[in-house]
Amino acid sequence: MTAVKPKIHGLVPAGGVGLRAQALGANIPKQYRLICGKPMLQWAVEALLADSRVNQVVVGVQAEDTWAVDSLAGLTRVCVRPSAGVTRALTVLQTLQQSEFADHDWVLVHDAARPGLPLFNLVTLIDACLTQQRGGLLALPVADTVKLATTTEPALVVKTLPRETIWLAQTPQMFRVGELKEALGQALQAGVVLTDEASAMEWAGYQPMLVLGAVRNQKVTWAEDFEWIEGVL
Repeated sequence: MTAVKPKIHGLVPAGGVGLRAQALGANIPKQYRLICGKPMLQWAVEALLADSRVNQVVVGVQAEDTWAVDSLAGLTRVCVRPSAGVTRALTVLQTLQQSEFADHDWVLVHDAARPGLPLFNLVTLIDACLTQQRGGLLALPVADTVKLATTTEPALVVKTLPRETIWLAQTPQMFRVGELKEALGQALQAGVVLTDEASAMEWAGYQPMLVLGAVRNQKVTWAEDFEWIEGVL
């Protein structure tokens, strides 16, 4: 009996509001703000669809969301699900649970707030994970000197960290569906604070690969970030 070839899926958690990006008075979640005439979410989804190996992209939103379907109208290989939770990790887990992905499939989890993902970096990540049969993520090695600080006010330097060992995590982050579901579920049940999918996999004992990302793939976090990303796109 011939084994079924694993598929590659995209998943974009889009259940947040992005309060830090609303300093300019925006009254909609930041993922729906327009960049060069298109919602930021559409840019992020289209970036994943640019590689034909991506079978489909599932977008997880809040049940009361009224923007996602219109923002993605006309795109093929896209599905919107009311699967968002109170945290990113819960949104990813619930979206995986509600999707018909096989456990041996791969999933690329990508931030809705990273509309500048270059196709070259996406292809490189997919190729690396498939070749090594190991999960991985895009990331950038830091260029600046990094200081470990106290949490006091004012912050005080504790020591300088060796920057050769420090990378800034980006997305997409690519893992086996079954392994990621299990890691997320167990970590959340244990009360672990998760900031990305890789942190759940690390907690579960995996060592994800770091694949070189891109400066233009930085996250849109603050209101002023929309200015530079418009210039890039």
